[in-house]
Amino acid sequence: MFDLDNWQEIYATLKKHKLRSGLTAFGVMWGVFMLVVLLGVGNGLRNDSLAGFGDNANTVFIWTAARTQIPYQGFDRNRWVMFRPDDAVAIKARIPEADVVLGINEVGGWQAAQYVVRGDNSGSFITRGAHPEIAAMSSFKPVQGRFINRRDNEELRKVAVIGTQVYENLFEPEENPIGESIQIGGVDFLVVGVFKPMATGEQSMQDAELVLIPNETLRYTFNQTWYYGHLRMTPKPGHSAAALEQKALTLLRERHKVHIDDTGVFGSFNMDKVFRQVEGLFTGIAAFSWFVAIGTILAGVIGVGNIMLITVKERTREIGLRKALGATARSIVAMVVQEAVVITAVAGYTGLVLGVLVLEGIRSLGRSLPDMRFLSLVEIDLGTAVTAIVVLVIAGFLASLLPASKAAKVNPIVALQDE
Repeated sequence: MFDLDNWQEIYATLKKHKLRSGLTAFGVMWGVFMLVVLLGVGNGLRNDSLAGFGDNANTVFIWTAARTQIPYQGFDRNRWVMFRPDDAVAIKARIPEADVVLGINEVGGWQAAQYVVRGDNSGSFITRGAHPEIAAMSSFKPVQGRFINRRDNEELRKVAVIGTQVYENLFEPEENPIGESIQIGGVDFLVVGVFKPMATGEQSMQDAELVLIPNETLRYTFNQTWYYGHLRMTPKPGHSAAALEQKALTLLRERHKVHIDDTGVFGSFNMDKVFRQVEGLFTGIAAFSWFVAIGTILAGVIGVGNIMLITVKERTREIGLRKALGATARSIVAMVVQEAVVITAVAGYTGLVLGVLVLEGIRSLGRSLPDMRFLSLVEIDLGTAVTAIVVLVIAGFLASLLPASKAAKVNPIVALQDE
């Protein structure tokens, strides 16, 4: 039941000691404010870093890195192992964890830029083979036309999908590239789409300069029918990319007669491992932010408890008079606890509001500074903020129990004699 007299009494008490109440509340408010800002900025850094992975966070890459160094099963050293199309088939068939397994080729070899011509415009761009699954694996979003599809590969169509930077170099502003021809290595390809990389950072800039053509078309057009440049695969949901990586490497060693100790032959990269390392880093940052902020909040809550002890001491005569007039111990405890909870709740909410306002200011600043993109991604999870306030109020309640119990135990006769 709402008791207006109690709230008026709390207001009068806080107003009587404005400086003391304000400084006590400030300690609590500052702790919540720090928590919101630290977590918000940390989330911005985390969002920016993880956005760089796009949907490529669990992809495994395997390639040939060096010649063999150990003779094995009748084969001499110094062999260069090339992946064959049936390697991808074997991985898919023999490793249950494998979901998507793709062979990828590039015109001229890995990262070898090709001279691409369109009318009077030209440029050097990496031309890479693609499959329909690559759009999701690499976070490529079609902004005009379409992406490479399965029939493009099956029918060896000479079509191309170009990155946004390639479009800007080869076409005039606002020009429609769909249906236009570009020439790669003297071969004409029809542009069927333009894609935009959704990842961020340096990788995004590199992807925007890609020309993608059906991988099977690339292999047959540029005489690469007998090998894949590298293999790219993802595990099925619920399975580990690391386990897929190790099983695939073991199978490839078996198929190509490579000694287990000849470790430099195959190179591999597990994107999931890096993703988890980045996540772990920001989990640590979040934990540190909580540690700093909670320490400040606890200091403020302890301050609230101390102030309530002083308040009880100052109001000893008043409490004695209340008890002499029939006030119960429960009502005395409720009076003290309510005052402490009001201080912590109001201070905590104020810190939350100020923190959110600061984060909104940072987000607005980030939108106007492209080089500081992470600032536009700062955010605070509402559930986390509300949880912090609830914990804060509970802590304030617990901190007030000691002074409240002292108030409840006041002897009315002794209290009325207090000076």
